[in-house]
Amino acid sequence: MKEDYNYPEQIGKVIQELIQPESYNKLAHPLGPGHLLPSMKNLRKIIELVREIIFPGYFGHTPLEYPLVGHYLGVYMDELFTLLRGEILAGICFEADENEAPGKKESENLAEQHTLMFIASLPEIRRKLGNDVKALFLGDPAAKSYGEIIFCYPAIKAITNYRIAHRMVELGVPLIPRYIAEMAHSETGIDIHPEARIGECFAIDHGTGVVIGSTCIIGNHVKIYQGVTLGARSFELDEQGNPVKGIPRHPVVEDNVVIYSGATILGRITIGRNSVIGGNVWITRDVPANSKIVQGKSKGLTFTDGAGI
Repeated sequence: MKEDYNYPEQIGKVIQELIQPESYNKLAHPLGPGHLLPSMKNLRKIIELVREIIFPGYFGHTPLEYPLVGHYLGVYMDELFTLLRGEILAGICFEADENEAPGKKESENLAEQHTLMFIASLPEIRRKLGNDVKALFLGDPAAKSYGEIIFCYPAIKAITNYRIAHRMVELGVPLIPRYIAEMAHSETGIDIHPEARIGECFAIDHGTGVVIGSTCIIGNHVKIYQGVTLGARSFELDEQGNPVKGIPRHPVVEDNVVIYSGATILGRITIGRNSVIGGNVWITRDVPANSKIVQGKSKGLTFTDGAGI
């Protein structure tokens, strides 16, 4: 039997439930004076601009003839400065405690300082990304050119966002780095926390399903394949039973390590330099340097040096 709904009455009841403070007090964000919200549209444009600056000719319409390239970069820099300063200011306002928020002028000065320091880092970010592109090219027989990697590979898109976001973390920029990292996560399926510390010549092959936790430390010349998890094994709890924040809980991967697809490495353990981690293994203990770990036919994991796990 069809129920007889009184539209105005039902809507009114729903509204009365939704406006109760206990219903939304942990889910709402105040929008009073000074409480700016970051713009997803502007943040996407910021990433586009940084890509145009770092990889001229691949993104945007930058001519490479001198002095036109300088003119175009100047235009990009001006737009980047304006947009990024505004978004960093929004991040500062978003994260500020209402009772301890810095003054408007102080927040604006801090946002401008962060922005200028980030822009000053662009040559170094380009250098690191150039090494990442080279590592991907040398490690993938299917890659035909650097250009193919820059323009097509999801790994370089995710690593680019990570390098940008991590520099902002180093500068103390709140909130914005996480969103930049999550942009790449949603686009590529590669989840790199911006607080992770990743060295030079980093390569991710294929990449879908890769997870790199916030306290990971990854050395130089490390290559990982799709489906690899560098995660936490467990969470230390405080007296109220809540997870303790900020403690090291993810793996340390030393130089020249290769981790094949589907490997799960959990906890604050160390994968020693020059090691090879086979596919679909589960590791929760330290791995000595120069080891090779594979799935045994009947006895589980094996180390080339005879150690067990």
